[in-house]
Amino acid sequence: MSSALKQIFLMVRVNLGSLPRRHAISLSMVLSVALVVAMLAGFLAMARGFEAALAGAGSPDIAVILGGGTNQEAGSDVPAEAIRSLATGDTGIARNPGIARAGRGDGAGGLTMSREVVVPVDVRAADGVEQTLSLRGMDPAGPAMRERARLSEGRPFVPGGREIVVGARLADAFPGLAVGDTVRLGAVDWRVAGHFTSGGSAFESEIWADLEAVQSVFDRQGQVQSLRVRLAGDDPQKALAALRERLSTLPGPPLAAVSEVDLYAGQAERTKSLIRLFGWPIALLMAIGATAGTLNTMMSSVSDRAVEIATLRLLGFARLPAFAATWVEAVLLSAVGAAIGAIASRLAFDGWQASTMGANNTKMAFQLVVTPEVLLTAGLLGLAVGVIGGALPALAAARLPLSAALRARG
Repeated sequence: MSSALKQIFLMVRVNLGSLPRRHAISLSMVLSVALVVAMLAGFLAMARGFEAALAGAGSPDIAVILGGGTNQEAGSDVPAEAIRSLATGDTGIARNPGIARAGRGDGAGGLTMSREVVVPVDVRAADGVEQTLSLRGMDPAGPAMRERARLSEGRPFVPGGREIVVGARLADAFPGLAVGDTVRLGAVDWRVAGHFTSGGSAFESEIWADLEAVQSVFDRQGQVQSLRVRLAGDDPQKALAALRERLSTLPGPPLAAVSEVDLYAGQAERTKSLIRLFGWPIALLMAIGATAGTLNTMMSSVSDRAVEIATLRLLGFARLPAFAATWVEAVLLSAVGAAIGAIASRLAFDGWQASTMGANNTKMAFQLVVTPEVLLTAGLLGLAVGVIGGALPALAAARLPLSAALRARG
């Protein structure tokens, strides 16, 4: 065994020592693997960034009530009668143990809740192209129910007024949304009262305004797509179960209550799966091409070193060292390519601003996140190119006809 290992190490040194003669084709192999790794890492970072943006938007203490048999705000409709039943009258606080009491002046009917509606609006970006954004009308309690949301500039919108507060990501991308500016949304002008941040979550891709003002301007009088409530007690799951039981007793169309965390997690999973659905096939096709390139590179390497291999074989080297040395060369070159691709993807993609279509078919901005998991997954695919692509040339090196190889250079 010791002799075999020594032979393998010696043949690996001989192979690597001959790389300068084959630098061009070896470099092409390294770069092709790097491209595969960087491309896959980019798609995975996009999926991870989208997931992080939505995950940061949800709170386990908040439940979202939806109607119309849907688990998304788009298409949902919460009847006014159901909201009144939850908030006032003989079905008020005492009959709704799952909903927390509001502080003074917060929410409706003493319960912490916010009626909300989302309207798509077109806003012109810095490049002059109009993009569709989310304008969310909400009750005064709405902003406070986003625990990570903080005003970064200006002030909140005034209830009843045509004022908006804009997420930080949108404020950076749209020059007409600076504090104090006037922007036309729908048929009227709105004044930008402030900007807010939310820890990089999906909320930063929204515009917030007073519910009644949005309903009036966009002819949505009385429409409520979702009802956000704060869950009572120290056990959100227990409170959510109590709320669902209360909703099941209300007359009219059925209503569903879902944790805000679960709501955004579901949206993230759908979009993340779609991104990966496109990313993985493209990466695998590129990997197949890179594997073919590796096969060609290593076969050229075997042909270039035919005399060296034949000489070593005649000196007593076994087939295994010839196989292992060629295979190790392929794996090492692919490892170098994978490392270059990983470093390039980290430098190029981590923190890169991107956008996609989010809920309600509106623009959602987010940052790509290149995690160690992303780099490991993409790097393993790059290594697989060398492992698979180098196997056949390694076998060819081990079975090289010695006499033919010597005659070819004789």
